[in-house]
Amino acid sequence: MLYTYNQIKNKYKSTYQIRKALNNKEIYKIEKGIYSDSPNIHYLETIMMKYPYGIFTSYSAYYYHNLTDVIPNKIYLSTSRNGTTITSNKIKQIRMKDDLYNLGKTQINYEGIKINIYDKERMLIDLARNKNQIGYDLYKEIISNYRKLADSLDTQKIEEYIQHFVNGDKIFEIIQNEVF
Repeated sequence: MLYTYNQIKNKYKSTYQIRKALNNKEIYKIEKGIYSDSPNIHYLETIMMKYPYGIFTSYSAYYYHNLTDVIPNKIYLSTSRNGTTITSNKIKQIRMKDDLYNLGKTQINYEGIKINIYDKERMLIDLARNKNQIGYDLYKEIISNYRKLADSLDTQKIEEYIQHFVNGDKIFEIIQNEVF
């Protein structure tokens, strides 16, 4: 289980006792401000503890939704435009307007870790919106996987989400032509 520094401080009462627990391997320091009672922690657990307001998006979301087998070289996290700046070089922060930030937000269980992520319908809209920024081969792989899922996608959700985006009609046309 993961703990913040304040939780560990409440449990052990002093910096001396924390150091003692670390030396006795009762707890482990995962990174600054994050501790665990186990030496091996899944990186997603650490990310969700450190950035509970972050929502997996872009390449990360496609990977965690099993729409591609390409492992992203960075973690793509969406945050509110006014949210705290993420300074990690392992994370690519994507700031969103408030009306788009929570649109399609859901939680999935990935390898036993609950993560915040945009649903497949929202990610399909983002894929159509950013068609030209994604490499051709990756785009084709993801679209091909969406075609296989076409029957399970909620088209009403897609139509509802699309109203929040500029050029919604054009995006919907791309989705219709490519997936359905």
